[in-house]
Amino acid sequence: MPDAPPGIVLPTPPGVDLARRAAVACTLALIVLGLAWELWLAPLRPGGSTWALKVLPLCLPLAGLLKNRMYTYRALSLLVWLYVMEGSVRAWSDKGLSAWLAGLELLLCLGLFVACTVHIRLRLKAARAALAAAADGDAGTAPSTREMH
Repeated sequence: MPDAPPGIVLPTPPGVDLARRAAVACTLALIVLGLAWELWLAPLRPGGSTWALKVLPLCLPLAGLLKNRMYTYRALSLLVWLYVMEGSVRAWSDKGLSAWLAGLELLLCLGLFVACTVHIRLRLKAARAALAAAADGDAGTAPSTREMH
């Protein structure tokens, strides 16, 4: 469901702001973790790795998250699975600190996915309720289909 049309303000349901904050926090934490992991903590090559560029796709949705764009939450809930794959592979194939960092990446990805999913569900539920309320408001002026038959 797209954002509300211009001129229509949908009420913000409870929990949406918390889900937005959680999504932003998890995204920022994944960016910081990815950079620290590949540049200082456990890079693939001594002195840092170009794998640090893996965080760039996570930087793109930040503006949409902060602007509360529904499309961004939907896209990010799909993008996060690429990081789940990387974390899964590295958690079971790497040793030492890198394996622990991969486990942390998996936890952050799970948190991000849950936050995006909760955010989307709450907003869709609120949009449906607003549409139903608008339809009920219009129903007061027009006969319902039950009354017509």
